[in-house]
Amino acid sequence: FITIALLFVIQPEERVSSSKNEIVINGKKIKVSKDEYDALTEKYKVAPPVLETHTTAYPLLILQWWEKGFWELLEFAMQMALILVLGHALALTPFFNSIIQKIVSRCTNTASAASIIAFFAIIMGFFNWGLGLIFGALLARKAAEHAVARNIPFNYPLVGAAGYAGMLVWHGGLSGSAPLTVAGADHFLVAQAGVIPVDLTLFSAMNIIATAAILILVPLLFYFTGKKQAVTAFEFSFLNAEKLSAKNTAKPTGAEKLDHAKWLAYLFAFLILSAGIYKALHHPGGTLLSFITLNYVNFILFGMGVLLHGSISRYAKAVDEAVGGAAGILIQFPIYAGIMGMMKYSGLLLLFADFFVSVSNAFTLPLFTFISAAVVNLFVPSGGGQWAVQGAVVVQSALDTGISLPKNIMAFAYGDQLTNMIQPFWALPLLGITGLKAKELLPYTFLLMLAGILVYGGVLLIF
Repeated sequence: FITIALLFVIQPEERVSSSKNEIVINGKKIKVSKDEYDALTEKYKVAPPVLETHTTAYPLLILQWWEKGFWELLEFAMQMALILVLGHALALTPFFNSIIQKIVSRCTNTASAASIIAFFAIIMGFFNWGLGLIFGALLARKAAEHAVARNIPFNYPLVGAAGYAGMLVWHGGLSGSAPLTVAGADHFLVAQAGVIPVDLTLFSAMNIIATAAILILVPLLFYFTGKKQAVTAFEFSFLNAEKLSAKNTAKPTGAEKLDHAKWLAYLFAFLILSAGIYKALHHPGGTLLSFITLNYVNFILFGMGVLLHGSISRYAKAVDEAVGGAAGILIQFPIYAGIMGMMKYSGLLLLFADFFVSVSNAFTLPLFTFISAAVVNLFVPSGGGQWAVQGAVVVQSALDTGISLPKNIMAFAYGDQLTNMIQPFWALPLLGITGLKAKELLPYTFLLMLAGILVYGGVLLIF
């Protein structure tokens, strides 16, 4: 509703459009034919400002943009639903449960639990955002179970927020959309930006220092916050691996024996994990860990789940128990995608970004890029999607002002991940696993955002 109100007040389609057969690229109006318009749209992988005067009533036009965007993240929504369900099912294995229990056994109170979980979530989030998100959520859930079982006073929302800390470093990590995209030889902005290797972005001194500072500061922040916060009451059913075995009371007969056969589960898991290992060792081009994608993470989670449950039947029961947590993703992701569609197809996104560029200079541009990316992320929470529609502005503004292009790209990455702390889009998997509500996490994730402003704003001013 906020997006719709902005569209009615600003009406960006009216302001960024020019006459028929003109297109705006990097602030320049270019006359094109219909075929050239389509070609440029495909080349830049974005929706340029609408060119022709519409006879459709503006409210209906907004509705069309929302409906068009509504379906654009279906694959992504399925990926996110799977990473939640498969990660949850993996937590139900006795082996994985014992590993997490070794970590949470050190969680003797809220302060220690929050600091330890934040530390591991940040490390995993740097390597891969999906792993960091699920790993942090599972640690938070198991720490809460540990506290309940031992009657330890506990602030569950604070610990849940600590499990979300990996999302504060992901775009500056090894799965960061913008830095990995511009490192490719054929990315959609190569004509303007060229190829920018990750040693100038992800492995730059600025980013290494920023990530190290977050790794030190955030666990300390959660430790001292945990010392002062009151205990909260909470109830949930345990993620108990043993109860899956307890359900297997009927003796299988006929073809059902295959569902309970360990050899079949091990063979199936061996094939999946072998394919995953082969891809890791033989992936063509890219960076050392460029093979790690959402699909790869889900594939490995699937194989590990089958392997560690030891039978197809047991794994199916675990998935059945885990799938309920994905309901929020399946409903809310298309709605968010519709908001992204309104922002993208109306041109409102480009207006926001262009405003910050217009009021900046060579010294302040990285900060304004940081701020604009943070604001836009509230409306377009997909990092890859946001880079697709804002990347051209980020690149051209750096070239026009003469500042370091890798630095401006990292400023974009920092801004994108910063407001993840108050944007519920990425918290949905964690909320599904922990059973917490977004409003319970927000006071503590807001503290994470303040820490991010301090660290990322500081390194952008210093370097």
